[in-house]
Amino acid sequence: MVLTITLLLISPHFAGLCAQETIQSSDSQIAESSSDSTQVHSGSFIIDSEVNYKATDSIDFDLRTQKTYLYGNAEVSYQDILLKAHTIVLDMDSSTAFAYGTKDTLGNEIGLPVFTDPSGEYTMRRMRYNFKTEKAIIEHIVTEQGEGFVVGNKAKKIEDNSYCMKHAKYTTCDCHDHPHFYLNLTKAKVIPGKKTITGPAYLVVEDVKLPIVVPFAMIPTTSSYSSGFLFPSYRDEQIRGFGLTDGGYYWAANDYFDFMVKGDIFTNGSWAIRTGSNYKLRYKYSGRFNFQYINNIYSEKDLPDYRVTKDMAITWSHRQDAKANPYQTFSASVNYSTSSFDQNNVNNLYNPANNDISTNTKRSSISYSKRWAGKPFNFSANLLHSQNSRDTTIDLTIPDLTFTVNRFYPFKKKNKVGTKENMFEKINLSYTGNMKNYVHAKESELGFSGDDFANQWKNGVKHSIPVAMNLKFLKHFTVTPSFNYTERWYLNKIEKGYDEETNKIVNTDTITGFNRVYDYSFSAGTSTKIYTFFRPWRKLFGDKVDAIRHVATPSVSMSYRPDFGDSKYGYYDWFEYYDEDRDEIVRHDYSYYDGALYGVPGRGKSGSMSLSLGNTLEMKVKSEKDTTGFKKLKILESLNFSTSYNFLADSLKWQPINMTGRTKLFGTNVNFGARFDPYAIDTTSTGQPIRVNQSVWAQQGKLLRLESANLSFGLNFGSDTFKKKDKKSGTDPNSTDEDPNALPPDPLNNQEFDPQAAFQGGNATFVKGDDGYAKFEIPWNISLNYSFRLSRGQFNKSKMDYDFKVTSDVNLNGNVSLTPKWRINFASGYSFDRKEIAHTNVGISRDLHCWSMNFNLVPVGRYKSYFFTIRVNSSMLQDLKYEKRNHPRDNGLF
Repeated sequence: MVLTITLLLISPHFAGLCAQETIQSSDSQIAESSSDSTQVHSGSFIIDSEVNYKATDSIDFDLRTQKTYLYGNAEVSYQDILLKAHTIVLDMDSSTAFAYGTKDTLGNEIGLPVFTDPSGEYTMRRMRYNFKTEKAIIEHIVTEQGEGFVVGNKAKKIEDNSYCMKHAKYTTCDCHDHPHFYLNLTKAKVIPGKKTITGPAYLVVEDVKLPIVVPFAMIPTTSSYSSGFLFPSYRDEQIRGFGLTDGGYYWAANDYFDFMVKGDIFTNGSWAIRTGSNYKLRYKYSGRFNFQYINNIYSEKDLPDYRVTKDMAITWSHRQDAKANPYQTFSASVNYSTSSFDQNNVNNLYNPANNDISTNTKRSSISYSKRWAGKPFNFSANLLHSQNSRDTTIDLTIPDLTFTVNRFYPFKKKNKVGTKENMFEKINLSYTGNMKNYVHAKESELGFSGDDFANQWKNGVKHSIPVAMNLKFLKHFTVTPSFNYTERWYLNKIEKGYDEETNKIVNTDTITGFNRVYDYSFSAGTSTKIYTFFRPWRKLFGDKVDAIRHVATPSVSMSYRPDFGDSKYGYYDWFEYYDEDRDEIVRHDYSYYDGALYGVPGRGKSGSMSLSLGNTLEMKVKSEKDTTGFKKLKILESLNFSTSYNFLADSLKWQPINMTGRTKLFGTNVNFGARFDPYAIDTTSTGQPIRVNQSVWAQQGKLLRLESANLSFGLNFGSDTFKKKDKKSGTDPNSTDEDPNALPPDPLNNQEFDPQAAFQGGNATFVKGDDGYAKFEIPWNISLNYSFRLSRGQFNKSKMDYDFKVTSDVNLNGNVSLTPKWRINFASGYSFDRKEIAHTNVGISRDLHCWSMNFNLVPVGRYKSYFFTIRVNSSMLQDLKYEKRNHPRDNGLF
């Protein structure tokens, strides 16, 4: 039976004149309905507007006191206000509602009142609310304001929806009843969604009152970001003295971009400034820009170790949304700094993921590209930067402009008849035009104006037009004849001569003007694939291995290039000088464009044949999981050889043989390569080691001479790598799959002690092993990378070859979680040729629920130091922290 009660209370203007009650059931019906606790009841009454209420257990109405009692998931809604609780008492005379919860059989509070209005949602133990005045008296209210919680034992809600509290708690800990820390607000006013204003407040940590008091405070809780001052942090260093860091101002300009400026200042005069901005326009672009300038002063004036360092860094990243424009894009990735910036920036020392200290090279690029719809044209503009902090050299390309015409077939018929094509229709050509302005110089010597610009910067234009066609030959071969034309435009050429005073070849004159330098070549190539299958010895492998397949991809190409060193082209010149050491007249040939941006056409005729051979090796084995019964395993992913032979060269016709390879061992990618030379080295003609037209076999009895080699591989393994799978089902034995038709466990009857959940505060999963005992796991991961390089060192006359210079490095980083709250990460490495340990960092972190603790240690090397911090996780209280550090500056290492 459903009970419906409609109660009408006349507006307050007519309260003194009359009171009307309308009951749509008899007293016996009310009593009968009230005793039925399984039905859902609902009703309504009107003050200024209708108030709706309902309950799942029962509704009792007392005619004498004009009170309505709602039991079990009671709800009362009035305009934009909703009140939920286990029990709600509505007083019709006073237009008030009194709500409270109850306790279950274990003594836990359930059904606590939850009050919702436009300002937010609030949980409390008891509440008395007046619908007319919209005021309320509340016992133990909990409200979330921004990233924090305000908890008040007693509070009063006033008509403007703000709350007045006494001895309230502000905390970012979600343990409301017993927070790990809080600010005790002696008097506070909470304006939901805007701010919390408090009088005197003091800090309490683990129920211990600390002597940290603020006379007043205003805590903003707006959901949107806003402008404001950034309070600095205190720091004490031995070299720079006392200081304030990271103080400044944040400007929330609008919804599209912001701006921040922060600074550091120390008592010895050192200072720093940092600016940053984020911007985003939805469906258009987004980006971030940062600028840093650091002025560090070491020691005192007039002391021998006194010095001042000035470092700056610029980072800018910009990304265009793919939906913005399908035909043109703009992106930027700028990372520029002075060479010593990373070494003097303390923030780089303790982050294992930040390798700036050990990284020697930084690169930047700003790119714009455009293509035309329905046309084969493409254009790109790039600004490129690369710098080496070890030798302070910088490479700049400003700008790099490229215009291309995609491959097209000029003789192909538009209205094609049939499927057969004649030979001319297969001719295709394309075009690439490139213009650069490039410089390679020291950071301190870089010039952008005057003579520095003219002497340092190289510029030019290059045009490339390849013409090619594809022809089928003997069904299994594809022949590709081609013609390549290249033209270079330079704005000057350099004449050289011999300086008798310095006994050196020097530049004697720079002739400005337009210079057109071109060359061309012809080539034709073909390639095919050869498949070889063989079955391994059954007695050794059984029937597990079905077959092994070897795929060889040989290719041959022939090319011809005229002698562009001929005087008719005007690219080369010569002069003679007397060499005192050799006591003879020596002729020196040179090009006007030696060292030019796009090089110079080669001297001498070239009729060469290029050879290459690619190899892959696969094995076919039986598989229990694959439905086909077999699976393929790659033994050798690639093994490539390449060389060339020049028929028209006077000597040294063979070029060195290059080898590259890639395979996978135990799930690890292994890359290797080498370079071999078939010719010997001699010093008899010039006194210097040069390649001579004599084979290594004739000189040393070896087929080839190794010039260089490289090897690199990386291992990445962890706790997940060694998890055992169920061999029969192929599933994880720790799987917790349950019967979908099974009933959920009764929490009141299943009271097994869970030590892991107790250790973690009840938020962890507890897994049992096959033996029935608790199974504890420690997640961990290790990454190991190794690189080996063999290169030419000093020349050894006794064996008529170069000694090898070995360079090898190993880098190790990883992490381990001893418990869900403890985490250790580390990063290190070792250089075998320099015999020194790379930058090493060990970090230990502990999750303290609403706090976090971090300890970072650099145990060895130039940056030996440590850094300890404990802080609140919330960004609202980022200055509530304790730090202790020992910077390398304090050790006198800078």
